[in-house]
Amino acid sequence: MIKFFLFAASALFAEQTFSIIKPDAVESNKIGDIESYLETSGLNIVAAKLIHLTPEQAQEFYAVHKDRPFYKDLVAYMTSGPVLVQVLEGEDAVALNRKVMGSTNPKEASAGTIRADFGTDIQRNAVHGSDSLENAKKEISFFFKPEEIHPCTKSK
Repeated sequence: MIKFFLFAASALFAEQTFSIIKPDAVESNKIGDIESYLETSGLNIVAAKLIHLTPEQAQEFYAVHKDRPFYKDLVAYMTSGPVLVQVLEGEDAVALNRKVMGSTNPKEASAGTIRADFGTDIQRNAVHGSDSLENAKKEISFFFKPEEIHPCTKSK
């Protein structure tokens, strides 16, 4: 009985983070490969949607970058094709996802990371991931209603 309670409690308190598989990776049919990296690392996909961002959605989502010189190109790129938005869950999910993604610039990313293996440049780097738990919550709620997220309850 105690073991069940501990498992149930740990499943309830698993951390969630947000991820986007970007247009370049979707277009080059890398969704399955990227999902494999995430799942092999110990992250569970608990919500996912293939969507095409509107310019308004992209502008709002990336508003933090609106004063940066790359903002207009980023919005244009993120609306250039479909993206897969998803919620990932696991122990230290934000940090783990950042590790699996690798450095923003694929040329600087460690071998075996998503960006090193699938990214082509700093913008077309295959994936986006939340950089903090606070931002993960904001990004998740931008794309998902609570009832669309199905937390993992299976044991490892």
